[in-house]
Amino acid sequence: MKSNPKKRVDAAPKTIISITGNDPNMRMDAWWWLVAAVVVVTFLLVVFQPDPYQRILIYVLDGIGLTIGVTVISFILTLIAGMIGGLGRLSKNRIISGAASLYVELIRGIPLLVQLMWWYFAFPAIIRDTGKALNIGFMANYLPDGTIMAIIGLVICYAAYMSEIYRAGIQSIPKGQMEAARSLGMTYVQAMRYVILPQAIRVILPPVGNEFVALLKDSSLVSAVALADLSRRGREFASNQALPIQTWMMVALLYLILTLVSARIVGWIERKTKFER
Repeated sequence: MKSNPKKRVDAAPKTIISITGNDPNMRMDAWWWLVAAVVVVTFLLVVFQPDPYQRILIYVLDGIGLTIGVTVISFILTLIAGMIGGLGRLSKNRIISGAASLYVELIRGIPLLVQLMWWYFAFPAIIRDTGKALNIGFMANYLPDGTIMAIIGLVICYAAYMSEIYRAGIQSIPKGQMEAARSLGMTYVQAMRYVILPQAIRVILPPVGNEFVALLKDSSLVSAVALADLSRRGREFASNQALPIQTWMMVALLYLILTLVSARIVGWIERKTKFER
């Protein structure tokens, strides 16, 4: 019996050709083009119309430094305070959980500007009145530092929101992870430190990045408590030179550069720490 010939199928594995740039993690974020466009527009305004844009830029430079400094310090402290608040919300101790929940609910219900005003004007008045009542000299003559009060106000406000982000991130980790860690002999603190929190941080990285950008923009409110940040320096220049359009256009472009660069850095960190479930 004659067998029908069949085509031979080559079972050898085929070599996958790697094309340069096909890895999503290696591609440049397309939004960097928007950053470049805003930088170019700002550069052209400063170079081709130095009066008033160059004068505005020189005048607000120290305000840019203060804005960045207050934002970074406040954000670092917010991460720490938010973690404490988030763990407090998840605590099995009703007193700790209740106190943390009360803090979150109260702070989230008060506008940030009102909180900044309270810390700069009301809190020092309380310290002075207490010092006078107790006859304590340094408290009776207490004068607030605007930068410190602004940082305290920002941290207290944003830590409430960060607490909820931490809480949601920790609760998103399967309970089996904690049970497995405890079965290996870890304490609750060790399990949180080495197993739960490293996974939760990856989960909450996008909303944490959004909080940093929001904090950077809301830092403009510290100008209300006599801090010479970017917004206040812009307001001073606009008032002195009667150039509101040019001044606030330059201030807006500078804020836009800061926020866009921050968002791109956060996006890069997200891609580097991304993992598949």
